[in-house]
Amino acid sequence: MPPPEVLSQAFELGFTYTRSTGPVVGRFLTELRDRKIVGIQGSDGRVIVPPMEYDPVTAEELSEFVEVGQQGEIVSFAWVKEPRDAHPFDQPFAWAMIKLDGADVAMIHCVSAAAESDITTGARVQAVWAEQTVGFITDIRCFELV
Repeated sequence: MPPPEVLSQAFELGFTYTRSTGPVVGRFLTELRDRKIVGIQGSDGRVIVPPMEYDPVTAEELSEFVEVGQQGEIVSFAWVKEPRDAHPFDQPFAWAMIKLDGADVAMIHCVSAAAESDITTGARVQAVWAEQTVGFITDIRCFELV
């Protein structure tokens, strides 16, 4: 009996739509383009970075933006010993939860460091901006130890 015929078709998964960033995320990205970092104040007074559209406590819309610092503290981190093609660096680096000065909620971003032993919880870091900013999270190229 001959082997069954295998049917195949080339297929590329793609998303053929665009999404508006809206007034909250749009403002965050616009401020990044201008080399500023903003969060949003929740009903409980916490400053959330990146900003959320709706309050995590009340589910009400949020609109009170707050500029935060470009330095902060590493709250937690994971060292990437062998970066992959999709990672922001081709040498080892850390993904870190960074609580920026003036923020109450940490954000995730990459930290450039020479060695894993250089990174510690509580270490201070500073935003490093891309040469050309365009309104993407990658406008912050990385954070570096202060």
